[in-house]
Amino acid sequence: MNNHWNQWIYSLWSPVYDYFFNKGPFLKARREVFNGINFQPGDKVLFVGVGTGADLELIPVNQLEITAIDYSEEMLQQAKKKFSSDVIKFYQMDAQELQLLDDSFDYVVASLILSVVPDSSKAFSEMIRVSRPDGLIVIFDKFSSKPSLVKKLMRPIVKVFGTDIGISFEKIVEEHDGQTIFLLENHPVLFGDMYRNIKIRKTKA
Repeated sequence: MNNHWNQWIYSLWSPVYDYFFNKGPFLKARREVFNGINFQPGDKVLFVGVGTGADLELIPVNQLEITAIDYSEEMLQQAKKKFSSDVIKFYQMDAQELQLLDDSFDYVVASLILSVVPDSSKAFSEMIRVSRPDGLIVIFDKFSSKPSLVKKLMRPIVKVFGTDIGISFEKIVEEHDGQTIFLLENHPVLFGDMYRNIKIRKTKA
């Protein structure tokens, strides 16, 4: 996968994305991810790869300072149809190179983005960088610790549709060993243990 391919493939996905990934079991999983998060009025929240804004519908947007980025302008347009730009700041931006200040956000939310970007480790590094000390990183995505033979065979085919079913979250974390992060939660929420609800605290240096 590369950014240019993803930009094109998600321009195709944008009109129908919600029909597949914001209904039924996916909507139930998204709700579980946000259940129990105690947002406070004025909290600064970054959505990395906001897509069509599916997650935004599950939080009190009018009480928060929200920045939402996506590499696909078409996906952003879908989100903008749901929410006013007066409430949310939308930017077309690469998750691997966030044009945002260090230690800026109380919450960094990344749904189905680490399995999409060409370099998931780099995107994760950027998420850590922009999260403030004691901030919370919230991840909802699909990962594969021990891919089966079927997954290995299917992986290059699925990549054509703009996602990777062979990413190991454990390997991503290993690459950031020694950084100021603490894993709070990592449990399956959908399709066995494929889709996970992960929460990470950025600790103080």
